[in-house]
Amino acid sequence: MNLNSFTWATGIEDTFIPQARPGLRALEEYTLTQHYQLWQSDLELVRESGVRTLRWGIPWYRVQPEPDRWDWQWCDQVLESMVAVKGITPILDLMHYGTPSWLDNGFINAAYPQRVAEYAAAVAARYRTLVRYYTPLNEPSVTADFCGRRAEWPPYLCGDDGYVKVMLAVARGIVLTVQALRAAQPEMQTVQVEALWQHWTRNPALQPRVEQGNLQQYLCFDLVTGRVDAGYPLLGYLQAHGFTLADMRWFQEQAVSFDIFGANFFPWSYGEVVESRSGMLRRLPVPTAGMAMAEVIRPTYARYSLPIMVTETSANTARSGRALWMDETVATVRQLRMEGIPVVGYTWFPLFTMIDWAYRRGRRPLKDYLLHLGLYESEFDSSGVLRRHPTELVAHFQRHIATPMPPVAQPE
Repeated sequence: MNLNSFTWATGIEDTFIPQARPGLRALEEYTLTQHYQLWQSDLELVRESGVRTLRWGIPWYRVQPEPDRWDWQWCDQVLESMVAVKGITPILDLMHYGTPSWLDNGFINAAYPQRVAEYAAAVAARYRTLVRYYTPLNEPSVTADFCGRRAEWPPYLCGDDGYVKVMLAVARGIVLTVQALRAAQPEMQTVQVEALWQHWTRNPALQPRVEQGNLQQYLCFDLVTGRVDAGYPLLGYLQAHGFTLADMRWFQEQAVSFDIFGANFFPWSYGEVVESRSGMLRRLPVPTAGMAMAEVIRPTYARYSLPIMVTETSANTARSGRALWMDETVATVRQLRMEGIPVVGYTWFPLFTMIDWAYRRGRRPLKDYLLHLGLYESEFDSSGVLRRHPTELVAHFQRHIATPMPPVAQPE
């Protein structure tokens, strides 16, 4: 990926939370969407959609089912077919929320950073002829939120104290992962993906909390790139929850860099927030236009000066609403490039229907949690197979792909 080219991509939802407990069902998207069985036809859909780049993840808990045992069989056949047969370029998600069950306490296990780096090195050593682009860990802020603040995913911590504990562990793991990837495959490139958002409030009493919340979208990126110092605006927050000067020095001394900033942005990523009865901040359900994407990409580029790829976007609406969101966000990318901001790719995510995360907490049958965000929509046939069917959005996306992107404007 470079400034003179543009990458159109899609992705297959790959949240891996295999651990269940009373009241919380396993949330393993490849299992629930039957991708383990339907992977060949799913790759055909990628080609049919017109794209040749796919965000796709490896289920760590399956390839390393025990600390000293590896099972690459399924991933071997998928990646070989994806790259060598179908001509699809993967952007490989190494971590998409879940850790193996044998790693007690998941992200806050003392050995997690070393274990995840070991896994990343093994992946690079095995697939370096097939894979060039890696995402060390998808959406650190969401990971820390669901694992550390909301107690919904392992290790089930809660509150700001849990959030910071998970965030620091995740950040250490990313640092060691990048170092391991560079040692195993020096020519690889990183696409580090984060959820971006922009919230505001009309309530002056909430303003400090809203500003802190907006800053947290950058926290992990700032940690791993060594930007957290004595003047960092969230330093007091971090220190109140266990961050030490030794931690600061470690991140500064071990700082890594990335090649591309992957930006995930959805209609629910933007809007006004108010305080709920429980004291939590919640976003008001106000319609959001795709042009709002520019309001998160501009400050992100100003902050890091890295090429940006839109690595996830879609809308939870009827197909006409999805088409409108696609039109507006693609137009926004065009505008940003004309402004001189190097947005180098656009990903409609996911390719086909995923399972709503509410399934984990729910009790209803799986069919009630089909979340239609994609170009293809899925439904169960009479045999229980989750069939994917093309929608008019496929042709709509193809028309965008066929229209050249403007070059990135050069500074005068």
